[in-house]
Amino acid sequence: MRPLLACLLLALALPASAQIYKYTDANGNTVYTNQPPDGTAAESVDLPPTNTVEMQVPKAPAESTGASSPQSEAPYSVLRLTGIPDDEAMRANNGTFIVSVSIEPRLQPGHRLRLILDGEPYGQASNVPSLQLTNVERGEHSLAVAVVAGERIIQQSATETFTVQRSSLNSPARQTPPPPRPTPKPAN
Repeated sequence: MRPLLACLLLALALPASAQIYKYTDANGNTVYTNQPPDGTAAESVDLPPTNTVEMQVPKAPAESTGASSPQSEAPYSVLRLTGIPDDEAMRANNGTFIVSVSIEPRLQPGHRLRLILDGEPYGQASNVPSLQLTNVERGEHSLAVAVVAGERIIQQSATETFTVQRSSLNSPARQTPPPPRPTPKPAN
C-alpha cells in the first residue's frame, strides 16, 4: 500500500506537461511512471489540470496629502511604556524588573508586543501588556515597545531613557557592621 501511495504522490508531483503511465507489475502491484515499460501493456493516465495561483503584487501605499500624520494612520491610538522612573535611577539589584504597556485599542489578533532595548529586539514577542527584563546591566539604557506581526514592526512607541542602579555585593554599604561589644560592668 505504501509503495503505491509513494508512486502516486511522485506521479502527481511531476510537471503538468509530463505523461503518466499506469501498469501492473509481475507481483500484481499497480505502478505509475513517466516512462512506459518495455514489453508490458501500460495505459496512459489523464491528469486534471494543476491548481495555480497568481502572485498578488502589493499595492504601494497612497501618497500622503499632508492632511493626516503617520501616527493617525497607526492601528493603535495609544502605545507607550509605563513603570519606568522619570528622574531617578531604577533600582534593580539583579537587573530584573517589569515594565507595563499602555495600549488602546486592545491588541489585534496576530499582533504581539516586543521590547526594543538599546535599539535591539529583546526577548520573545508576547500578547501580555506586562513584560519582564532580566539581568539588565547597570547604566543608562533606552527602551521602547513595538507591536509586531511576525517579524514585521506595525507600530513602535517613543523611546524612553532610564538608568539601572545595581548595588554590588562587595559594596562597603552592604557589609554588615560587627556586633556591638558588651559594656564592662562596674566593679563594686
